[in-house]
Amino acid sequence: MKKDMLHEYFSIPNILSYFRLILIPVYLVVYFNAEDERGYYWAALVIVISGLTDMLDGKIARHFNMITEWGKLIDPIADKLTMAAVALSLAFRFPLMGVVFVLYVVKEGFMGITGLVMLKRGFRMDGAMWYGKVCTAVTYAVMLSLLVFPGMSRRMSNSLIGVCLAVTAMAFIGYVNFYHRVRKTRR
Repeated sequence: MKKDMLHEYFSIPNILSYFRLILIPVYLVVYFNAEDERGYYWAALVIVISGLTDMLDGKIARHFNMITEWGKLIDPIADKLTMAAVALSLAFRFPLMGVVFVLYVVKEGFMGITGLVMLKRGFRMDGAMWYGKVCTAVTYAVMLSLLVFPGMSRRMSNSLIGVCLAVTAMAFIGYVNFYHRVRKTRR
């Protein structure tokens, strides 16, 4: 295998992204086999490890100049699939989380399709906007809270999920506005 190909697909940051992809089915098995609080703690630990490796891969890529085009694609895919898997799994215990999951899929679908259209027009978005990062942080915090405190009251869990839903909706609106402004300037 050529050295360039090894660097592009098998850099340390990209290997960490592959590891995060592998953690998705691990999380799902642990979560759906959880019979008590300890089982949910293990599921939360898998997500924490995934989050830490996500932070680590970005720091390594930037610090050691290991940023690759493949990494720019695989890292956000791992993020989105992880978040979708956790949201969907939590929807089995917390029905309102299903609404978050649907909105998340719609938001990400919009961003993916619009991003491809804009790419054809010569525009490439370089990273998430601040409101997307806030949405991700809030969503992870809510999901971890639901995992770590499985016995929380329905009122509390619905309140947390409501905050998550509001932040996701605001991020979606932010991205719709952003792409609308970019589209107007790219005509």
